[in-house]
Formats: sequence, structure tokens, C-alpha cells
Amino acid sequence: MTIKVGDRLPEATFTVMGAEGPKPVKASEFFAGKKVALFAVPGAYTPTCHQKHLPGFLNHMQDLKSKGVDTVACTAVNDIFVLDFWAKDTGSGDSVVMLADGSAKFAKATGLEIDLTDHGLGVRSKRYAMLVDDGVVKVLNIDDAPPVHDKSSAETLCSMIGDRL
Repeated sequence: MTIKVGDRLPEATFTVMGAEGPKPVKASEFFAGKKVALFAVPGAYTPTCHQKHLPGFLNHMQDLKSKGVDTVACTAVNDIFVLDFWAKDTGSGDSVVMLADGSAKFAKATGLEIDLTDHGLGVRSKRYAMLVDDGVVKVLNIDDAPPVHDKSSAETLCSMIGDRL
């Protein structure tokens, strides 16, 4: 069953890169008490994710912040080392928190996984963007299939946030 607006995010453990290296963080802890613009990509460095989706969130960072978003985060079914290097390569490291979902547990728990095995990618996350307020989904935009990213773009999310916070 796919998560929907009004649902609380399921418990899962992400991996983030800390000063001392990789560390686990529970979803309930990460999203507690703040407004988070969370977007998911099928994979770091994949063409649409790398050239359009992540850059869109960087370009709209101030718009998101001005609408009351405390944190912008990205999740992908990649290991934290890949996401950390991707953040450094794109200059997003200080702006976007990378939440590694290496085993797709969060993607599966939200019902937002996609099986790209036939394309050599295994199980990944669907491309989506959501606004989460204290762990509760307020906006959820899911794209139909990669490489489309119009529903989950930062621009679309920004246009929907105004009255949701």
C-alpha cells in the first residue's frame, strides 16, 4: 500500500554521513519537529536525477525556505558513500541532507519502490517529492515512471506548499 497525504512516515533507518563517517538515523528522529521537503531519486548520477531533479531543488532552495521548509533532504536506494560523493560533486552537501536507503527498506515501507531489475538497476525508489511536517505527509507528488520528473520537481512542490504549512 502506498503512503498518502495525512499518513505518518513509517519507521525506517537511513544512513547519513557524519563527521566521523556513516551513521544511522531513524526516520522518526530525522523528521521530528520540522518541516522537510523530501525528494527521492531512482539513483544518484543517473541522468535525470543528476542533471535535472537535484539541480532543481538547489535552484529553488530559497523559495522552499521562504515557504517555511526547515530542511531539504534527498533519499535514494544507494549507499551513503555514493550519495556523499554525489553531494560533493554537485555542491549540494551544505544544502541537501542525503538519506541513504541502501536496502530500499524506506522505499518499500512507503510503497514507493520500483523494480528496475530489467534495466540492471535492481529495486529502487520511485521518483517523488513530498512535504513532511513533524513526520506527517502534507503533500505527495509521485512521477509515473523514470525519467519523468515534472510532478516531483522542486518547482511543482513549491507551487503546492503555500497553504500547507
